[in-house]
Amino acid sequence: IKLLLEQGFAVRGTVRDPLKIETSSFLKALPSASNLQLVSADLNNKGAFSDHIKDVDYVIHTASPFVIDVDDVERDLVQPAVRGTVSALEAAAKSSRVKRVVLTSSMAAVTDAPDGRVLTEADWNEKSSIMRNPYYYSKTQAERAAWAFTKREKIGFDLVVINPFMVAGPSLSAGVSTSNQLFIDIANGQYPALMALNWGFVDVREVARAHILAMKAPNAKGRYICSAGNMDMHQITDIMRSVGVQGKLPTFDMSGHFGTATMKLLSYFQPRGIGSYLRTHLGSVPQFDNSKIRRDLGIEFRDVEETIYDTVHDLVKWGHLSA
Repeated sequence: IKLLLEQGFAVRGTVRDPLKIETSSFLKALPSASNLQLVSADLNNKGAFSDHIKDVDYVIHTASPFVIDVDDVERDLVQPAVRGTVSALEAAAKSSRVKRVVLTSSMAAVTDAPDGRVLTEADWNEKSSIMRNPYYYSKTQAERAAWAFTKREKIGFDLVVINPFMVAGPSLSAGVSTSNQLFIDIANGQYPALMALNWGFVDVREVARAHILAMKAPNAKGRYICSAGNMDMHQITDIMRSVGVQGKLPTFDMSGHFGTATMKLLSYFQPRGIGSYLRTHLGSVPQFDNSKIRRDLGIEFRDVEETIYDTVHDLVKWGHLSA
């Protein structure tokens, strides 16, 4: 929204409650916010976007539940993700004005877990289920539903999909994203030891740019892996210490073969979603090819280390971390 306003676009944003101060105040404080309209829409309501999309040129659909562990996967993850995506596409299909829809998907729709292969946009997550990595399953189902809709229906717009890895970086508000919560959890002792966990990261500022370029670029087509590089738990913890973060940062190293095997056994005592994630990701390093997004959209990614430094400093600024 910030970048769209800076580029002179009039933006209509959907939130569940436009009057909720936590949701709207930082958006309304943006420069050129006079060109921003916030309207009410809920992913779970059929036809929620119909009245809001009929007179727009482009749709960027970003909303989807991002929770690793829930009580009811179908109700809390899958249905809102799929229903919201299809609802946005249905509304766009009814409009004669919409030129392109950009959908925020995820690397979760590309792979269930690292398996040694270099991933490209041709890869699809075939393994996740309601029991195994349920959040990944919800993102896969939503993106598949989107592509199925474009094949099934007669539409007058293009669909372009952005598939980011873990999105980190500075925030425009005091809220904490699920991805940035990782750093708070590390500082608060939620990770009792240094584990063999390695994440693909991308800066939120590049993700925002990627969506707008995908919206505007005439040659934009298909899916785009959006990720800058990798960082493991040791590296993240070292950065946090260098910034002076206080708390219960892990020191005991359980990232070797024995430690990883032990952690996988202990994962069975964790909530279902968290346990499944640990068993499928411990000891694995994601590999991916991001050449398509760099070639087609001209995206150049900032170094992951810079993103993590900026994230940690930002969390300190907002009072979520002590330093």
